[in-house]
Amino acid sequence: MKVGMIFECGPDGADVKVCEYLAKQIRPEISISSITLDNKDKLIRECGEKAEDLLSIDKCDKVVIVWDLLPPQRGKSVCRKREQDDIKKSLEKHDVDLDKVFLVCVEAELESWLLSDKRAIETVLSRPTHKVRVPKVRRPEELKNPKKRLHRIYKEFSGRDYTDRVDAIKIVKEMHDLNKIRKCKTFVRFALKATDVDLSSD
Repeated sequence: MKVGMIFECGPDGADVKVCEYLAKQIRPEISISSITLDNKDKLIRECGEKAEDLLSIDKCDKVVIVWDLLPPQRGKSVCRKREQDDIKKSLEKHDVDLDKVFLVCVEAELESWLLSDKRAIETVLSRPTHKVRVPKVRRPEELKNPKKRLHRIYKEFSGRDYTDRVDAIKIVKEMHDLNKIRKCKTFVRFALKATDVDLSSD
C-alpha cells in the first residue's frame, strides 16, 4: 500500500518525521510519499492540488492530510470545523476523489502525542549519571499548550530548550510500544487512516 501524506511543516519538520516513523512502526511494508507545505495557511490553500498530484502522479492509494489544531489560522480563532471545511473546498476545487483523502487534525499539537509517554521523555533526557523522572500528563490532548509544557519539562530537567524538529523524533523512537500514545484519540485516527490498523484502546 502506498500512502500520500501532506503536512503543515517544512521538509525537516517534526510532524513529517514523527508521522512517517510511526506509520512504519505500525505497518513496516507501507510506502509513503510526503509533501510538506510549511504552514497551516499554505496547507489549506494548496492541499487540493498536492493531493491530486499524490493520487494521479505518485499513484498513491490514498492521501492523509495532517495538521495541528494549534495555532489557529492567521487572524482567526481556533475552529477545527472551519479548517476542515476550508481543506475540503481546496480538494473539491481540484476535483480530488474525497473517498481517497482523510483528514487528521491533531489535538492540540504534535506534542500532545509525545507527552503521552513519560518514560520515553525520561529516557531522552536522562544521562548515565542522572536519571530523570518527569511528571505524568494524564490527558495530554486536553492541554491548551502542549508544546509549552514540553518546553518547560526540557528546561527544568535538562537545562536546555525543546526543539521540535530535533527532539520530537528522539522521543518517539524511545516509545518501545504504542500503549501510551494510543490513548490519544487523534493518534489512533492517524494510525487507522494512514495504515488501516485499528489501535483503539479496549
